Amino acid sequence: MASFAEFFASHTAVLLLYAGIIGLLVGSFLNVVIYRLPLMMERDWRQQCHEFLEMPPPAAHGSSFSVFNLAKPDSHCPHCKHSIGALENIPVFSYLWQQGKCKHCQAPISLRYPVMECVTAILTCTVVATHGFTWLTLALLVFTWALIALTMIDVDHQLLPDDLTLPLLWLGLLINTTGMLVPLQDAVLGAIGGYLVLWTVYWAFKLLTGKEGMGYGDFKLLAALGAWLGWQALPVVILLSSVVGAVVGISLILFKGHGRDVPIPFGPYLASAGFLSLLWGHALAGKLFSLLG
Repeated sequence: MASFAEFFASHTAVLLLYAGIIGLLVGSFLNVVIYRLPLMMERDWRQQCHEFLEMPPPAAHGSSFSVFNLAKPDSHCPHCKHSIGALENIPVFSYLWQQGKCKHCQAPISLRYPVMECVTAILTCTVVATHGFTWLTLALLVFTWALIALTMIDVDHQLLPDDLTLPLLWLGLLINTTGMLVPLQDAVLGAIGGYLVLWTVYWAFKLLTGKEGMGYGDFKLLAALGAWLGWQALPVVILLSSVVGAVVGISLILFKGHGRDVPIPFGPYLASAGFLSLLWGHALAGKLFSLLG
């Protein structure tokens, strides 16, 4: 590890090249997680409901495959079911080579897939460039990749799965047992405070309006951010996510005709604020609080 660290310390370009390649590969896997995990959860919920009501097992929903998880079935075209081979599944390059179309039926492939791969590669390189070749960097990459998946699932389904938020929370507490980012006491207080702050806002809003302003997944995500970044980061995360969320929400209403009663996912703003706080938390805190006087 030490020899690799010394090599990459003096060859930053090589380190970032490797980071970019890993980011593309992870981005390709995240595309699978973002698409399949909500479907897997829905199938599981239906199965549980049928078992509780003592009904016959439900037919496969959301997919014609009897086995449906992150590994099976193999990648395939959703239009013609053509199995995608290894050469057709190279991140970004296969999309460009095939001109954004299925090789078999020529159906268009969503631009979202290569965009997600590129975004993951860029954020991976950003983390590596900021923290170098260390064990902490590996932990922060897992943190970053989880936030990417949570962001897109919340955008698509307004859902922050416990399968991602809870492991992220426990992993944050685990890495901080050695104080890798913050002292363990700050991490524990951050997890508790992160959950309780939004829980309090949720119930205050519900008692005043009779409506639910956010979901429990938002509480758990902020708790996870607190577990990673400590309680000191919570004011910046909450303020930054609230300001950006309000600006985006108002813009959607004014310029896109977005209905006032149509919910807007808050998870992406929390995740973005958490990532920015990870990299530039102290600078952001100074600027934000100086603006507030």
